[in-house]
Amino acid sequence: MTDVIQMMLEPEVIEIPIPDISHLTTEDDTPVDNIFSEKQQRLLTESLYTSWRPVRARPFVALANVGMFYTVNEQAVVPDVLVSLDVELPAELWEKKHRSYFIWEYGKPPDVVVEIVSNRQGGELTRKKRLYAQLGIAYYLVYDPGLHLGETPLYLFERRGAEYVQTRKTWLPKLGLGVQLWKGVYEEQTAVWLRWCDQEGSLIPTGAEAVAYERTRAEKLAEQLRALGIEPEA
Repeated sequence: MTDVIQMMLEPEVIEIPIPDISHLTTEDDTPVDNIFSEKQQRLLTESLYTSWRPVRARPFVALANVGMFYTVNEQAVVPDVLVSLDVELPAELWEKKHRSYFIWEYGKPPDVVVEIVSNRQGGELTRKKRLYAQLGIAYYLVYDPGLHLGETPLYLFERRGAEYVQTRKTWLPKLGLGVQLWKGVYEEQTAVWLRWCDQEGSLIPTGAEAVAYERTRAEKLAEQLRALGIEPEA
């Protein structure tokens, strides 16, 4: 009788089978992006890791040109940039199950994906748009600096129900980030760049911008101290 009661009290352990991913290609080492796209991808990821502090210190992953797998029966789709909140990178990145963004491993799809258009063959407003909506990705951004798809350089989509609805709102509340087009210099290249910003429209700075800002602030403080007759310490 005691054994029966003990079995009733003990929770049932359900083993979830680990999918076989040996047939999936996580990387093929094929260079496919142009120089502008490569820099734009890095700008979007590096600035987040350098300067972004999500609300409630939520962990996040920002990846560029990394495969995203949504089923073991299909090869990856590769967004130019993805950002996913409330997840963390695993410790052993060389393990095959950690080399890509496997949705079943992270437990959720990304919160936003960004595609940077370089020609008319990418399917950004058709095939990819339908797929990302089906996967449950809250926001989808398409940046078309060369105007290959039309007269609009930036397309913003928000998932409502099971489909994307185009919006003009540049603030993404579920992500806690906004976006804007910014003409300026990044890595010695002057162009119109897609940038993250806060709700007030202030840019999320890159590492170099953050250093330059602190240097300028320190110089202004030193000038103020000298005006008061105080020599700042070196």
